Amino acid sequence: MACAGCTVCGTGDGKPKGCQGGGCGGGGCNRLNTYDWISVAELDDFDPFEIVEVTFKNGSRKDFFKNPPATRASTGDVVIVETSGGYDVGKVSLSGELVRLQMKKKRVREDNMFLSVLRKANERDLEKLDEMRSKETETMIRARVIARTLDLEMKVGDVEFQGDGRKATFYYTADGRVDFRELIRHYAREFKVKIEMRQIGARQESAKIGGIGSCGRELCCSTWLSDFKSVTTSAARYQNLAINQAKLSGQCGRLKCCLNYELDTYMEAFSAFPQNADRLHTLVGTAILLKTDIFKKVMYYSYEGEAGKGKTYMLEPKEVKKILELNARKERPADLKGIGIVEELAVVEKLDFEDVTGEIELPEEKRKKKKKKRGRGNRPQNRNHGGKKE
Repeated sequence: MACAGCTVCGTGDGKPKGCQGGGCGGGGCNRLNTYDWISVAELDDFDPFEIVEVTFKNGSRKDFFKNPPATRASTGDVVIVETSGGYDVGKVSLSGELVRLQMKKKRVREDNMFLSVLRKANERDLEKLDEMRSKETETMIRARVIARTLDLEMKVGDVEFQGDGRKATFYYTADGRVDFRELIRHYAREFKVKIEMRQIGARQESAKIGGIGSCGRELCCSTWLSDFKSVTTSAARYQNLAINQAKLSGQCGRLKCCLNYELDTYMEAFSAFPQNADRLHTLVGTAILLKTDIFKKVMYYSYEGEAGKGKTYMLEPKEVKKILELNARKERPADLKGIGIVEELAVVEKLDFEDVTGEIELPEEKRKKKKKKRGRGNRPQNRNHGGKKE
């Protein structure tokens, strides 16, 4: 993915101002970025917090590390951190009291054992890191070829080298469990590094690759969204959205995460409407609920057997509650008009070619069959009944 904005707002050396990574091939310009407003305000902290948040590979992943006083690393510094085997290069994204709030949000205890920040990175460390990053795309393509030759049902989505080049993490997606013991031996023989396989879901893969959503902005999962909650079709039904899989699915193939953003507001608005109001019984007949408009705070009903042909009645929730109270006492009003109808609307005639998802599709064009031309032998002959042709 390459955004057009980087070519417009780039610096003189051709590097974009957004992700500061030399290009957008590794992800979006705003990938999981944070703003340390306390450090910008230049406020002195008399009791500094000794843990900092470090981001790796332009926001691809983040972790917390202990910051000793000797390192004096602050927000924005590129540092060398220790790992289980070797060291890695990252950038301090948060420091001070904001890290305490971030740990509380992610439910990380302060008394846990954290790895330490060793020192600030120098030019040699950055050159080594750029060298490792340049190998990742080629390594990923070669890793996919090896996995395909072994007939493994998996897809390698991303490869991340450690800053010292001793370890490589392969992120893959698979529908089920994959036995990659033989695959690891091939990877170790081919790439000469320590191999770590990490399975991720479709949403995490989309977050690593990045892209532009249907809204025209960068994907939420690759910019600021860090936790992925389950999304169901009921979220679309509560918001009166057409169940169209093509429109409700994101680039990951799953339902869009933004369906949950306004769901709580819709659920709160639905609490003002009466429950179990799908059918209203009157002396004229049974009225069926067609639609609930939470913005206008009205409910649309139509008599059974007349849906799409007769009239649609628009009632307020308090009017519906009156009818439900009468039905509970086994009483029926004369009709919907007698209970205090707000407005009576004419229903648009339903087209035969209307789709169930709410979209209107053009009817199939009927083509006339062409008449077959008769050959010379089939042409009618002029018959002269006893006469001569002049």
